[in-house]
Amino acid sequence: MTAPRIFFYVQHLLGIGHIARASRIANALVKDGFDVTVVTGGLPVPGFPGEGVKTLALPPVVASNAGFSGLADADGRPAGEDFLNARRDLLLDAFHVARPDVVIIEAFPFGRRQMRFELLPLLQAIDKAEPRPKLLSSVRDILQENRKAGRDAETAATVRDHFDAVLVHGDPDFIRLEDTFPLTAEIADKLRYTGLVAAPPAPEPTETFDIIASAGGGAVGAALIGAAKEAAAMLPTDLRWLLISGPNLPEADFAALSQNTPANVTLVRFRKDFPSLLRRARVSISQAGYNTVGDLLRTECRAILIPFVAGGETEQTVRAERLQALDLADILPETGLTPGHVKEAVEKALAAPRRGPVPLDLDGAEKTAGIIRSLIAGKSRF
Repeated sequence: MTAPRIFFYVQHLLGIGHIARASRIANALVKDGFDVTVVTGGLPVPGFPGEGVKTLALPPVVASNAGFSGLADADGRPAGEDFLNARRDLLLDAFHVARPDVVIIEAFPFGRRQMRFELLPLLQAIDKAEPRPKLLSSVRDILQENRKAGRDAETAATVRDHFDAVLVHGDPDFIRLEDTFPLTAEIADKLRYTGLVAAPPAPEPTETFDIIASAGGGAVGAALIGAAKEAAAMLPTDLRWLLISGPNLPEADFAALSQNTPANVTLVRFRKDFPSLLRRARVSISQAGYNTVGDLLRTECRAILIPFVAGGETEQTVRAERLQALDLADILPETGLTPGHVKEAVEKALAAPRRGPVPLDLDGAEKTAGIIRSLIAGKSRF
């Protein structure tokens, strides 16, 4: 028998969280025997999607502003109609060539409205295909709250009209989709909770740091890293600090951070072994993105979370507050963050005991593969 063919669309616009989560799912699907093609639409990210995964890189677009309302090309120029039409045609051609058994679209229709210029034509092509592939939406457990009337109703209608299932990558004992999507009842029969898509437990690190401050992709992390650097100078010099700026931090910001770095502080753009380093770190300082939190929950490290709130973003704040309520993290505000705030939070975290194992389902990538096999087999319950 031939391996079931998966066509997996993922568009990251700012950070690397979406492509990282999608890549973990794609890798689990490959290990489960699927033939997987990941279609990426953002800037290249080293190490993703990963070995064994076929990839098609569309001409990249990025968010042109913090509110994610506009698109720009890789050079920062506004993405014009001709550019977007060419992208759409490449995507549709790839779909017809792949003839997949299953199409997975990451985030849409709950997010990525900016990509409707190519995703709505893709939905039409899927509906017309013979045989028609299964169509799945892949979404994180916490959605951005819609600020415009009618958006949630439009999303629910799109799910009902086109999608066979919605893969919710979360543990319902931690948070449920209805907590951030008010019309969940209208699509409840299509929901499949997979568990959190966390990386597998990491190996022991080859190096040890007491405190790790990380900024995810780095596009918006300069203030966090800068405050951590200044806080390090205010604390005992025998504490070893690692500052991970992220690959997308502008070069000018990285150069500025590199000046006058204390001797006990190491500044890098990226560490492939980040999950391993967290295993032996005493404190982590980071935003509250899905993947970073997944890595933290695999460890006993004390977490200080600084949720991203620019452009009215709510998702990271909801996640951080849930974790704080479970005594799994402390929170600092992004707005008005100072080195003094970071210093005080680090002192508190260093004085606290290491926490024990987290009672949450972190094996979402592997469980996603099982759910998709059940959908292909036509099983209604799994």
